[in-house]
Amino acid sequence: MTAPNPHPSTEGLTPYPVGLLLAGRRVVVVGGGQVAQRRLPALIAAGAEIHLISPETTPAVQAMADAGEVTWHQRGYAAGDLADSWYVLVASSDPVVNSQVSAEAEGLRVFCSRSDDAAAATAWTPASGHDAGATVAVLTGDPRHSAALRNTIVEGLRDGSISARQYRAHASGVALVGGGPGDPDLITVRGRRLLADADVVVADRLAPRELLAELPPHVEVIDASKIPYGRYMAQEAINQTLIDHAKAGKFVVRLKGGDPYVFGRGGEELLACVEAGIPVTVVPGISSSISVPAAVGIPVTHRGMTHEFTVISGHVGSDERSLTNWAATAQMTGTLVLLMAVDKIDKIAATLIAHGRPATTPVAVVQEGTTAAQRRVDATLATIGETVLAEGIKPPAVIVIGDVVNVLGR
Repeated sequence: MTAPNPHPSTEGLTPYPVGLLLAGRRVVVVGGGQVAQRRLPALIAAGAEIHLISPETTPAVQAMADAGEVTWHQRGYAAGDLADSWYVLVASSDPVVNSQVSAEAEGLRVFCSRSDDAAAATAWTPASGHDAGATVAVLTGDPRHSAALRNTIVEGLRDGSISARQYRAHASGVALVGGGPGDPDLITVRGRRLLADADVVVADRLAPRELLAELPPHVEVIDASKIPYGRYMAQEAINQTLIDHAKAGKFVVRLKGGDPYVFGRGGEELLACVEAGIPVTVVPGISSSISVPAAVGIPVTHRGMTHEFTVISGHVGSDERSLTNWAATAQMTGTLVLLMAVDKIDKIAATLIAHGRPATTPVAVVQEGTTAAQRRVDATLATIGETVLAEGIKPPAVIVIGDVVNVLGR
């Protein structure tokens, strides 16, 4: 009688797909190089009790061990290391060691994935991605083909080119979503996902307009600037609109430009909803204070040039109503980023100069940053007021003050 081959050929076989629930279960990883560096984050996210066996690791893997996410046994593999394990990943560069680990795993009937020889493994790691709480895993036998298919599927789900009906338990509530600086591609993946799930969208005028055009026809879109105020002030009326629709059983997305909490009054909307007993989700957004300068080649910090940057609301200028200590601000050597300051920049510049900021300090104004209408105008602190008038700069615009304006040699 012929004994069964412990490593039958995988040619022509279809692997059986399964999702492993590894939370709290012992997983052994042999090897601490680039393969382990790529695979460990998913095992950590799964909650596995990970034991890494390797004489050395990459700095990234060591950081995982230092953070307590992985138990690192700083030595080579030894027989018996796989005891009580549920899953084994072989990722060393030594084929002899890899074969020894595979043999022990086979004897213990523990599924084992090998980075060097798929035919000698008992488990294959799929190319995987995530969208809307779903895991997409692709197995083809060719890792490059698997990754290409994975990327196509996940990107299609995210950008809507692949339509998949979502069956979710309908829940009312409010999501405060930062839409980013203007380019619709700069909203976060989670923000776009929640927007696609909305029954009602209450949008700021600075929220990316193209995102609204993507919404299904049944979604009610409310322009926050046109909400009737009645006995309410503008913000109170917006708060009440969010609360009323959520109490009516709707899922409401408050779509805001930039980040909800960076001069976006998101904190007021959060408090109003919480006080009314409405569940709230907050999705951070990319703030125009850093992204718009970056879009025109201005880093808000630069090594050897500035150790800080300060973001200031200029909507009241530099008069007595401002909560900014302009005298202290003028003495700072770092970058100043002004939002909502176009019509006050002449007075703000004069105040900064009066308190010691050099009149020759470079200044850049970026109008409609990250959009097709993006425009940049450069001046100095002494000339910025007249330049803004002469160039007809209109809001929304971000104003950057400091030497970083000229990092690219403009």
